[in-house]
Amino acid sequence: MADDNGGNTEREHTTIVETGGGGGGGGVLAVVLLIIVVLVLLFMFRHQLGIGGNKTSIEVPNKIDVNVNSH
Repeated sequence: MADDNGGNTEREHTTIVETGGGGGGGGVLAVVLLIIVVLVLLFMFRHQLGIGGNKTSIEVPNKIDVNVNSH
């Protein structure tokens, strides 16, 4: 059967439809957000967990009793 294009036969047309964000884009975003949340929680509770902070604390007593024996 001839068409309106100078007597050529029918042509087959292929339409490519891309769906999604490139394969797993949402999963990558979820992992990045999870890592950020974990890092923020570790930063907030680092002293309770014993991570970082100043471990060398010096406690000075308020009063020191000194006995001096003189002869």
